[in-house]
Amino acid sequence: MGNPTQYPHIVVHAPALDGSRRVTEGEVTLGLASHLDDVVEILRLADLDRIEVEESDLIEWQGGGPDDWPGLSEHEL
Repeated sequence: MGNPTQYPHIVVHAPALDGSRRVTEGEVTLGLASHLDDVVEILRLADLDRIEVEESDLIEWQGGGPDDWPGLSEHEL
């Protein structure tokens, strides 16, 4: 009997003080994102680009959803 298809469990962690968010698959850190486009690129590089970033049940958004990047809007340049 074969193994059932396993789907990745991607977590976009709560924003750090600088607004960046760690992206992990299980125990593996895939990258650090500062914007939604970064999440898309991180997943593409991990060969997970078939995942619809903003709507997938495979992605757990902690500390806010795909539109929450407080470091970008709360700091003046």
